[in-house]
Amino acid sequence: MDLQINHQTFIVTGVTSGFGRSVALRLLEEGANVIGVARRKELLSELKYTYDSRFEYLAADITEEGAVDQLIEIAGVTKISGIFVNAGGPPAKSFMETEITDWDEAYQKLLRWKVDLVHKIVPRLIDQHYGRIVFLESSSVKQPIENLVLSTSLRMSVVGMAKTLSQEIADKGVTVNVLAPGTHHTNAIERLINKKTETDGITHEEARVMFEKNTRVGFMGDPEDLASIAVWLLSPLSKFVTGQTISVSGGSILGVFG
Repeated sequence: MDLQINHQTFIVTGVTSGFGRSVALRLLEEGANVIGVARRKELLSELKYTYDSRFEYLAADITEEGAVDQLIEIAGVTKISGIFVNAGGPPAKSFMETEITDWDEAYQKLLRWKVDLVHKIVPRLIDQHYGRIVFLESSSVKQPIENLVLSTSLRMSVVGMAKTLSQEIADKGVTVNVLAPGTHHTNAIERLINKKTETDGITHEEARVMFEKNTRVGFMGDPEDLASIAVWLLSPLSKFVTGQTISVSGGSILGVFG
């Protein structure tokens, strides 16, 4: 399938691992250009070496003050066709394990920078009457996950923002959607597995099997499979899809609108 994104430019945050890396590589494979953001400069340099002028990068923690402005500066006057908004989450904790400072930090890492970035990128998308915004959040926004109270709470705020924004700019040629992944082979699931072994007193393998069974299909997802959905949402082919939160969770969401 021709996704019609050849030579288009996309911003991808969290580009050196997990979902961000998979999405960036799929975009590049489809002939698009990528401006990537991540903390690990050595991995960014590897992507630059491989894709040369088709890959530009910012070595920074996008959640920190000033990083969004640096990213906008790197983008310059380049026409941005879409942005994949993605970053790691806060520690796995139950509500009673959290301190108020954990909530302050979760706000900074899961919500504030996304509002800042989208607020600064949307006007240029409206001006060109075209753009795609895809947030990578979690299936916990549809069905809470044990020990993810910080992530669930703040990611639901992102979903609320995304839905509202999608309604405000739907007639401007700009779509806004959310992907809500469940259990996938990423560093995030390893943190949850480790938390499960600690709280339940079971082995790492026993905890892993529990997470696999919870997917209903019986196995964890592959970030590359999610990337195929993300890249379609970032393409012109998704022009009639906006304001949606799409679960990619192997059947783990039990609600009929999962």
